[in-house]
Amino acid sequence: MEIAANRIIEGDCVDILERLPEKSVDLIFADPPYNLQLGGELTRPDQSEVDGVTAEWDQFESFDEYDLFTHSWLAACRRVLKDTGAIWVIGSYHNIFRVGSILQDTGFWIMNDVIWRKNNPMPNFRGTRFQNAHETLIWATKSANQKRYTFNYNALKTANDDLQMRSDWTIPICSGQERLKDDQGRKAHPTQKPEALIHRLLLATSNPGDLVLDPFAGSGTTAAVAKQLGRRFIGIEREAAYASLARQRLEAVQPFDPEHLEITQSPRAAPRVPFGTLVEQGYVRPGDRLFSPSRRHMARVRIDGSLSTGEHVGSIHRLGAHVQRTSACNGWTFWHYEATPGELAPIDLLRRRYRKEMGLG
Repeated sequence: MEIAANRIIEGDCVDILERLPEKSVDLIFADPPYNLQLGGELTRPDQSEVDGVTAEWDQFESFDEYDLFTHSWLAACRRVLKDTGAIWVIGSYHNIFRVGSILQDTGFWIMNDVIWRKNNPMPNFRGTRFQNAHETLIWATKSANQKRYTFNYNALKTANDDLQMRSDWTIPICSGQERLKDDQGRKAHPTQKPEALIHRLLLATSNPGDLVLDPFAGSGTTAAVAKQLGRRFIGIEREAAYASLARQRLEAVQPFDPEHLEITQSPRAAPRVPFGTLVEQGYVRPGDRLFSPSRRHMARVRIDGSLSTGEHVGSIHRLGAHVQRTSACNGWTFWHYEATPGELAPIDLLRRRYRKEMGLG
């Protein structure tokens, strides 16, 4: 089967996955049946019935049957995943520990487990156990020795007010206008995930143009957010009603403008630009003066991209470390040039300008 992206395919996920090309998918998000094992109806204190998950697609005869099902779809997912790809799987205490073990058995390598903490969870109406206020996501690469995978660390840190993004995410459950309803005003899908959750994990582990696969597409949340964020997508859904619902939902989704999808990149991800290149290209000229932020130290640029204080010569990093009497220095942020008379700016701005003008990202 050829990859025709941006669609919802109706059918059994293992069957569809086995017909997709090998190593063709960048990222997978899977929200499989949880095998909730509900025993009877659940009612509120006012005796009204809780709209729980009682559909046939979430029911399995035994743990062995569920484990075989899990192994089948995970193995099929791993086959279509690129060697640089990764997978997210979400679950509750009913299934996530079994899924995690089978993930490892199948060859995936767990990078993190992430706790989705719901700040508006459903109460425990019976009062027989703790209120279930979270679900667990597992993020795993395709293999243990995988050196290349997408993780937009700096973008997440920027989104989190310059703090590292932690592995516990407080996000409300899907409700209000976002919750899809049927003609009778009831939930159109019982386990619809919030778009904010999918937004964060796609921001974290994919890039515009990547192909994102959801083998249990449901109401189409993954596909909808992927479309918004400029990712290509394939959703697989067994239930005809849900597949139709997802397609209708996608028709109303408007992608964001591509120029607004750029993210804060890690400096390590940017193409390397030696300081000497800026000298060669005329962004800095031999003889120009560079200063420390306080102007305490001054050095002149030499034709080979080295700096000289008159007594000492070295690269921007080595001479920066020398004048500060430290073992190391990031010369790109230590040395400054006069952007305007009397105003200093770090030479890293010149490197960024060069990258942009040369189309290097």
